[in-house]
Amino acid sequence: MVDIVAMVLRRDGHEVTAFTDSEAALAALEAEPFDLLVTDLRMPGPDGLEVLRRARAACPGLPVILMTAHASIATAIEAMKLGAVDYVEKPFNNDELKALVRRGVDLSRLARENRALRDVLRGRHGVDALVAESSVMREVLALVRRAAAVPSTVLLSGESGTGKELVARAIHCESERVGGSFVAANCKAFAEGLLESELFGHEKGAFTGAHRARAGLFEEARGGTLFLDEIGEVSLDFQGKLLRVLQEKQVRRVGGEGSREIDVRLVAATNRDLRTEVSAGRFREDLYFRLAVIPIALPPLRERPEDVLPLARHFLAKWNAALRRQVTGWSGEVERHLASHSWPGNVRELENALERGVALARGPRIEMDDLLLEPPREPSGPDAVASASGLRDFLELAAEEKIRAALAAAGGKRSEAARQLGIDRTTLFRLMRKYGIERAE
Repeated sequence: MVDIVAMVLRRDGHEVTAFTDSEAALAALEAEPFDLLVTDLRMPGPDGLEVLRRARAACPGLPVILMTAHASIATAIEAMKLGAVDYVEKPFNNDELKALVRRGVDLSRLARENRALRDVLRGRHGVDALVAESSVMREVLALVRRAAAVPSTVLLSGESGTGKELVARAIHCESERVGGSFVAANCKAFAEGLLESELFGHEKGAFTGAHRARAGLFEEARGGTLFLDEIGEVSLDFQGKLLRVLQEKQVRRVGGEGSREIDVRLVAATNRDLRTEVSAGRFREDLYFRLAVIPIALPPLRERPEDVLPLARHFLAKWNAALRRQVTGWSGEVERHLASHSWPGNVRELENALERGVALARGPRIEMDDLLLEPPREPSGPDAVASASGLRDFLELAAEEKIRAALAAAGGKRSEAARQLGIDRTTLFRLMRKYGIERAE
């Protein structure tokens, strides 16, 4: 029977290694990789089910087809529970056997391709792809690895430009959900009315312009990871709706009647101190604790200066490839600037500087002129107010500092800043233009 099966499969284009001893077959499985195992049920020594158990233990992804002349529902069910992809009853039909083997080999090939793609994703976007020489960042990445191994919700905090989305993607790539989608949304980018539709979806006719039903990002990320950036910017009303979705693991589309089950791993991020926001009544405490099951704080670049030059070399290689340049490095003056600059824009500012340097370099290395550094800004803030020479200057600087502080506290929302200052929005706009204050600040 072994000779007949081997002959049939070889004629179908397969390489076949045949055994009449189950212990020898199991030893071969442990010694070298195979795409598929076809085994009889009744035979001397370990029977087919025992071979199936031990083969799956040695090679977890190995497809197994069981052959039996004693087919029964109980045997088939047990074989499937143990991991068999199918079984064939003797006397077998050659075409049926060949079809089953082809399908099993295809499953094995797809599994290998899936593993290879996962390895590629981890290499490009996993934890090992993140540059970290400083001890503080190495500790953060160790925590990221531990967080990726479990399905718990993660809250990333840190200043703008510290790489929160990169870390969120690394968590996804290191997790069991790497085969699913990584879907990212910036909560601050949507008006309050649109955010609910964007995340939860809507039914046709739910509002003006809803000409067709549309799935939200929670549904799009099914089986994968949903990254919500700037979570501290959403309203209290929306916070309550988001909390209900996370608690019930169901989402209801805008204008819909029924709820839909969701299977999503949530990673949220903010550049605010949400505990302070909770104390101020601007963020729900119950939602905070729901999000911060695993809190991860990303340090600003100025607190990990050991990472500046390794990151700069990484960005040099990246932008050389992207811009098709061959810049070999930078001058000593540029290196001193890179090492001493405080990088208020964090990693994003550093990458922009290297992209600019690579793009504009006139020789084989980046010079200071290629960085197009902005002139130092005039003093602002409390120090500038204190150093003002006259009463008029003092009042002007104090007003500017007060407006900047109010805008920062309101997250850039001008109507909220105007309310805190006790002035109307028109007055605030006029003063912002007067002092050269941009909304983004």
